Amino acid sequence: MYSRSFVVKRILFSVVLALLLGVLISEVPFLFLQDTARAPREIILTIPPGTAEQIARGEQPPSIPENMTFVVGDRLVVRNEDSVDHKLGPLWIPANSSAQLSLDQEESFAYECTFQPGQYFGLDVREPLTPGTRIYGILYIALPMAILIALYSFVFTPKKKEDAPA
Repeated sequence: MYSRSFVVKRILFSVVLALLLGVLISEVPFLFLQDTARAPREIILTIPPGTAEQIARGEQPPSIPENMTFVVGDRLVVRNEDSVDHKLGPLWIPANSSAQLSLDQEESFAYECTFQPGQYFGLDVREPLTPGTRIYGILYIALPMAILIALYSFVFTPKKKEDAPA
């Protein structure tokens, strides 16, 4: 019915097409998640002088983000350069000192915070995206898709037209 080379070509075409689709489907979201495609590190958050006065007026200090994203294994160091003591969740940071928080598990936190107008600070801790997880994502999509494409390519193969009688 089908020659061996025809079957091999169909299967190879299906695998290549599925890998391309897998790369497209898996890597496009990666462009939006690049902040977690790194090794764990120490991240310093500085509370500038005058922050307490800005908070009292209901203003957002421009150098302090409202939320931050981390990877598992990061260490957040909060430096308080303000003249007032501040709090971030379990951390008490006296004036002109620092405190640190190890982020060892994947979780989203909403900590009580004295250096934000809303009195809370969001921390998202995510698993780091490694080359291995990216390859796994591509193969997780591509392998089943290759099988389906190959099967459908044989089911929907156009039949040869036979010569009509004259």
